[in-house]
Amino acid sequence: MNILQRFKIDPFLLVLICVVVTASLFPCKGQAKVIFEYLTTFAIGLLFFMHGAKLSFQAIVIGIKNWRLHLVIFTTTFVIFPILGIMMQVLVPNFLPKNLYLGFVYLCILPATVQSAIAFTSIAKGNVAAAICSASASTLLGVFISPILVGLLMSTESSSSMNMLDAITSIMLKLMLPFVLGHLSRRFIGQWVDKYKRIISKTDRLSILLVVYVAFSDAVANGIWTQISLLSLLEIIFYSIVLLTIVLLITTYGSRLLGFNKEDEITIVFCGSKKSLASGIPMASVIFPMSVMGIMILPLMIFHQVQLMVCAVLATHYAKRKM
Repeated sequence: MNILQRFKIDPFLLVLICVVVTASLFPCKGQAKVIFEYLTTFAIGLLFFMHGAKLSFQAIVIGIKNWRLHLVIFTTTFVIFPILGIMMQVLVPNFLPKNLYLGFVYLCILPATVQSAIAFTSIAKGNVAAAICSASASTLLGVFISPILVGLLMSTESSSSMNMLDAITSIMLKLMLPFVLGHLSRRFIGQWVDKYKRIISKTDRLSILLVVYVAFSDAVANGIWTQISLLSLLEIIFYSIVLLTIVLLITTYGSRLLGFNKEDEITIVFCGSKKSLASGIPMASVIFPMSVMGIMILPLMIFHQVQLMVCAVLATHYAKRKM
């Protein structure tokens, strides 16, 4: 077992950190920036096209029957999480800078992850079919709901001056249209997509790296590292742990109070507590100007690692229970 596995560190997070460092030292400028922005737009479209192509209609039919479970997960993702994000305003400005608070609000309105939610549910021996349905539907709904929540909850200069109709139109063209086309294409390319899932996964991650590089290049030009200190990074880690702990407690004990069995409880815990880096970063590039995007996605990047480490331990604990 290497050191990354021992401490449950996602190798992709280390790559993200390297990209942030590269953007800080060698930000893209001028014509190179224009080229990277075009590449980023194409990569994001390809990412959501492949998400649509990977979505199995049969998996949706199998899982959709458990509507109570999905309702609890969606409520946690799009209601409870945003409420917790708004409540963090009591920490501003004495305990949390305003810009980082807004990053946490953005984190809280995102959809759930797909891959890690399903993986942890499987490891913990939960209801995998329902997890596939719920996580996939969360991503789909998030394309519509998250931008609306941004307009309703985030009173920043970037969001207040943003025309929500233009933002939704942009999301429809850059995210939703490729997603729908990908799903409609599944009957023709579905076998190929399933066969080369690992390669496609790397394509997904490449698009995220491109977005992060362009975003932090612009953020560096706007002085992000004069706004973010080591103390700020420690604050993000601390509040990420607190936020995740609260949601895990709500999903665990809430599912028990509502009478769900252990397999469904596991699905609610792992689908309801996740926030998607794969959807959040591309979506941020469509919703926010690049000048503020670096700060907006910083809490998400750190929360992503925290949720992986904590849920890896929790999934192992669930897996050891007596069946």
